[in-house]
This record gives sequence, structure tokens and C-alpha cells, in this order.
Amino acid sequence: MAPPLGLAKRLFLASGSLSHTLTRSAFIARKPDYTKPNWKKIGLTYGTTAVLWVLLFKQHDKDVMEYERRREEREKRDACTGCS
Repeated sequence: MAPPLGLAKRLFLASGSLSHTLTRSAFIARKPDYTKPNWKKIGLTYGTTAVLWVLLFKQHDKDVMEYERRREEREKRDACTGCS
């Protein structure tokens, strides 16, 4: 039988090292410095966004071509069955 959830929480938080990692100290945490932007992160973000948009447009073009191909097949199939 599994221990009750309350007992498991108390045992989990009883270990001293784990409770320190779950708290955040104001003396250790730094506020971001907005005067010096992280250009590598900005470049990576914009580069990734551009790549994703290019992939999105390519996939859209493939989907449109597939739609047109299937529509033409369906029109040919419907036209042939309508003749006989």
C-alpha cells in the first residue's frame, strides 16, 4: 500500500538539501539588466522564428499543391462516372 500523500510530502520536504533548492533567495537572484541586451539570445530567437516561418510557408505550399492535385483527380473521376 502506498503511503498517504501528506506523509509523502512531509518526507519529501524533510530533507534539508531539497528544501533549499525550492526556495529563492533575494541575495542570490539578480534582476535582469535591460541596459545590456543578450545579443546571442536575441539573434537565436529571431533566427529560429525566421526558420519556422520559412518552414511554415513551404509546408503551406506543399499542402496547397496536394489539395489541387486531389481536387483535379476527384473532378476527373466524377466527370468520367457522369458520362456513362
